[in-house]
Amino acid sequence: MKKTLLLTSLIALLAGCAAPGPRLDHSYTARSQSDRVKFIVLHYTVSDLPRSIKILTQQEVSAHYLLTDSDEPLFYTLVDESRQANHAGVSNWKTYTHLNASSIGIEIVNPGFRDTAEGRVWYPFKQAQIDQLIPLLKQIVARHNIVPENILGHSDIAPQRKQDPGPMFPWKQLADAGLVLWPDAVQVAARQPVFAAQVPDPAWFQKKLAQHGYAVPQNGLLDPATRNVLIAFQSKYRPAKFDGVPDAECAAILDVLTSPAALSVRAAAPPAAAAVPAAPSAPAPTEPVESN
Repeated sequence: MKKTLLLTSLIALLAGCAAPGPRLDHSYTARSQSDRVKFIVLHYTVSDLPRSIKILTQQEVSAHYLLTDSDEPLFYTLVDESRQANHAGVSNWKTYTHLNASSIGIEIVNPGFRDTAEGRVWYPFKQAQIDQLIPLLKQIVARHNIVPENILGHSDIAPQRKQDPGPMFPWKQLADAGLVLWPDAVQVAARQPVFAAQVPDPAWFQKKLAQHGYAVPQNGLLDPATRNVLIAFQSKYRPAKFDGVPDAECAAILDVLTSPAALSVRAAAPPAAAAVPAAPSAPAPTEPVESN
């Protein structure tokens, strides 16, 4: 009995000495705040579905969503949007770095490309996949108030080491759905003859690419790093030719993209490319999904 009373007294004493919980008052909300999520980053897996699932669930790389390539595609939700997924790796866009912390990653099952005797050939995306992707993107945009210029490809934020989602990804369909900004075709056509008369020097391209959002050298040289950024830009906005060579059409598109009044989400775009061989100057092949 004495032991029981002693134990009861000790428990009561400890309970009385325990620090009280914090007193929280939720009366006020700060005006200066924003959603953690600022970007959506799109990828291809370079793997089939079973291997993609294994990699994205059992290894260090992950994504919030995985879009299958089945006849009736669906999304596997792998990471809650409130949590960070490890899909972007070392990355830059505008003033942001290491975009894992500020983005939602969507992996799309797609083989990427194959190298043939005639050159590199890229795999198209199934229209059924895009039909699933667009509604999800609209929902994510609404949840997090993401602006159109912040829906990106992995190659946009890591052009020195990544090529996905590649030149076959139908960015124009996303523009037509009001999700991404697109250069107005009339404006591009009007400016192209001016640039054809005098193609700007590398310093101009570097400045404009940086203004658009890319991490690109500012040394005035058409060096490999600058060419890689040009390849990423061209494969997105001018997929018929993505050789990293600055030309009049590329300059016109870039000039329009950095002129807000000349942007449109529903303007006509250059025709989508069929499977095309990669230029000899293309960056090294994108690693499979297991490396972010």
